Amino acid sequence: MDATVTVTSVEEVGSDTYAIRFDTPAGFAAEPGQFVKLGTEIDGEPVSRFYTLSSPTTEGTFEVTVGIDVEEGGDFSRFLADIEPGVEMSLSGPFGDQHYDGEGRVVILAGGPGVGPAVAIARRALDDGGEAAVVYRDDEPAHVARLDDLRTRGASIDVLDGDVDLTGAVADAVTGADDEAVFVYGFADFVDDARDAVEAADSDADAVKVENFG
Repeated sequence: MDATVTVTSVEEVGSDTYAIRFDTPAGFAAEPGQFVKLGTEIDGEPVSRFYTLSSPTTEGTFEVTVGIDVEEGGDFSRFLADIEPGVEMSLSGPFGDQHYDGEGRVVILAGGPGVGPAVAIARRALDDGGEAAVVYRDDEPAHVARLDDLRTRGASIDVLDGDVDLTGAVADAVTGADDEAVFVYGFADFVDDARDAVEAADSDADAVKVENFG
C-alpha cells in the first residue's frame, strides 16, 4: 500500500542509531522481518530508502531502526538526523517474504543494522509463547536495553565484537528442532559468514530466511 505516515517518537538506541516510530495507517499490516520504503521531498525532489521493521507488530504504531551518518549519508541522512514527532513521510509496502511466520523457535543472526529485525522477531516469538535466540555481531551494539529485556524473558542472547567468528555462537543457538527457523539480517559479508556458520552447525543453510542489506 501507499500512504502518508506521521512520526510519533524518536529514540536513540545506540551510537548514531535511532528507533523512529510512526502511526500505523488504516489497512497497513506487516510481520516482523518485513521492510517498508519511507520517503520525503528534499529540494523538491522525492527521496526514499528501505528500512526493515524493528517493532514486533504494527498495531497502532510501527517502528524502524536507522543508523545515521550525516557526513557519508547525504541529504536523506541529514533529514533523518533532524526528524522529530509530527514530521510526515511517505510509506510504501510492506515488502519481503523472509519474515516471522509463527515458528515455535526463532534463531536470528544479525550483523550491524540487522539488530532491528532481530529484536522485533525475538520479542514477537516470545509474546506468542515461543523461544528465541539472537546472535548479534557489531563493534558498537545498538538496542542493548531491548536485548537485555529479551534475555530477562528467557531468550538466548549472544553479542559479539565485529571481528569474532560466528561458528561457535551459531552452533550453540541452532538446535535443529522441527519448528525452528533461522533468520539472517545484515550486509553481504555478514550474510556469507552466517551461512557458513549455519552449515558448520549441520543445519540446512538453504532453508535460512535471509535479508541481505547489500
